[in-house]
Amino acid sequence: MKLEKVTNSAPGVTKRWYDDACGTALALEFVGERWSLLIIRELLLGPRRFGEIRSGLPGLSANVLTQRLQGLEAAGVLTRETLPPPANVQVYALTPWGYEAEPIVMALGRWALRSPAHDPSLPFSRVALMLALRMLFHPERAHAFSGTVGFVLGRERYGARIADGVLSVCRGERADADATLAGEPNAFLPALFGTTPLEEVVSWGRLVVSGDVALAARFCTLFELPPKIG
Repeated sequence: MKLEKVTNSAPGVTKRWYDDACGTALALEFVGERWSLLIIRELLLGPRRFGEIRSGLPGLSANVLTQRLQGLEAAGVLTRETLPPPANVQVYALTPWGYEAEPIVMALGRWALRSPAHDPSLPFSRVALMLALRMLFHPERAHAFSGTVGFVLGRERYGARIADGVLSVCRGERADADATLAGEPNAFLPALFGTTPLEEVVSWGRLVVSGDVALAARFCTLFELPPKIG
């Protein structure tokens, strides 16, 4: 495949990287620039303000974020909206077509997690943690399990509900939560995607559990990282 990059700084103008009619090549013209796919990831659980997107991607400068948002908007992947009063602030939201990228993001993430190069000690965003629940959920383990778990991640609230072997994740506080887990994203990894019992992780002092502790511990056993490549 011939690769040519053409520099063009005008907002909304497509940068032709590939002279290729393949749909994969066209997809890379939309999301192939650095940070673009991660910006989509941060919007998969709903609209976000500029500052919220940037807080989930601390290595991304405001200038580059602005450029990427303009490019994704021009491509039809996302749109700008204004929340109704009293908020009355501008947010960025995926278009219906933009939301269709979710299985791509999830499959790509799960594929990459099989690499020995994956470093779970690196920081990652709150949205990434909640999407990892969807990515690494094993429905066959959820037989006869039904419950709702709330997540307090700094100032952000999320909820996860499992019923009839189906997992749903949403942004916002869950008033019906049977149990609540509080901490920063990396604190959850040993319990959710490792082999460490929740009780032991809580004893380390980085994770707090309230409500039905037994249900929370059972919830944590329903997820697992994919096996590493040989």
